[in-house]
Amino acid sequence: MAEAVVGALIGKLGAALAKEAATYAASLLFNEASALKDLFHEIRKAEKELKSMKAYLRDSEKLKDSDEITSIFIEDIRGLSFQIEDVIDEFMYKLEDDRHGRFAAKLMKRIRHVNIWHRLALQLRDINAELEDTTKRMNRYVTPLLGIYAGSGDHRASSATNRIVCFAREEDLVGIEDNVAKLRRWLLGDLEERSNRIITVWGMGGVGKTTLVDHVYKNVKVNFDASAWITVSKSHQVEDLLKKIAREFSISIDSSNMDMRRLIEVIRKHLEDKRYILVLDDIWEQDVWVNNIMPIFPTNCTSRFVLTTRLSEVASLATRNCAVKLEPLGQYHSYILFCKLAFWSSDEKRCPAELRDLAADFLKKCEGLPIAIACIGRLLSCKPPT
Repeated sequence: MAEAVVGALIGKLGAALAKEAATYAASLLFNEASALKDLFHEIRKAEKELKSMKAYLRDSEKLKDSDEITSIFIEDIRGLSFQIEDVIDEFMYKLEDDRHGRFAAKLMKRIRHVNIWHRLALQLRDINAELEDTTKRMNRYVTPLLGIYAGSGDHRASSATNRIVCFAREEDLVGIEDNVAKLRRWLLGDLEERSNRIITVWGMGGVGKTTLVDHVYKNVKVNFDASAWITVSKSHQVEDLLKKIAREFSISIDSSNMDMRRLIEVIRKHLEDKRYILVLDDIWEQDVWVNNIMPIFPTNCTSRFVLTTRLSEVASLATRNCAVKLEPLGQYHSYILFCKLAFWSSDEKRCPAELRDLAADFLKKCEGLPIAIACIGRLLSCKPPT
């Protein structure tokens, strides 16, 4: 697995960086110290980038067999990791070699190694540039695909996030009944009173947060005077978010000429004395809500806010006892979802007895994540039942 390769490499980079202080202290030549400084800088840069890559691989490797683009990037990362490993292995070997022999011999080695440090630093710089380019390309092509099984609805079709959405039918939703009941109760309770309530749904990527909220939102929004769904994501701009909120609430704005202050005033005025619901999907920072969005809304009305997130600190923003943490599906519900998707064309939607061991193998790799089960199930539904 590419994640394991990257994880092992991060350990090697950490070991190399641990020698940084001692290596500088032992340096006898200015040129050598300068070359080593460049090399260690590139090592730190590679370590930082690969730690982020490792987190990406943890979520995406489950999809590589069902998504060609994801598979391409995983292989790119694996190849670049091996190149970095070659550089680090040579560096560690030469560094160890410097310690052997008499003083004159060690000095001659270190003079010769100055050019090697320069060469390795340049190699690593080129590899790091490729890593950065790979990250940029991933953001363009792979990240949108992770919206698969995120849910469905017109409210997200108008979002400018360019996500590719795999529409979830009502009959495909399994194992969410208890959480549906909770959300409905929190959203629809005390609607006659002027009160604000913040509800959070959180859990790891692909666990079905958006699908759950989407299902409930579509059913309860008729109880509100105004409703809006905004996808936030990591790369958001506050002004763009406010404009999206205005558009989703059907507020007429001149986006080219309206400044932030005027935009906030228009949103507040529109929502005053109304009963409204706002879903903020995929929030990555507390600050987005606390400082940028919450202050713009009026307090003299009945409002319901639903935030979805992967982070516990964002989930902690919920009104007391109004947070749901989603866990991966258990074995039973994983199997039910898989069969509904993989065998949708059969009347009984059941796995044939001769394929049950294979189904179990697929589900083991999916680890209970609906996004992975949905991708695998739909992929296999197009294959011969062998």
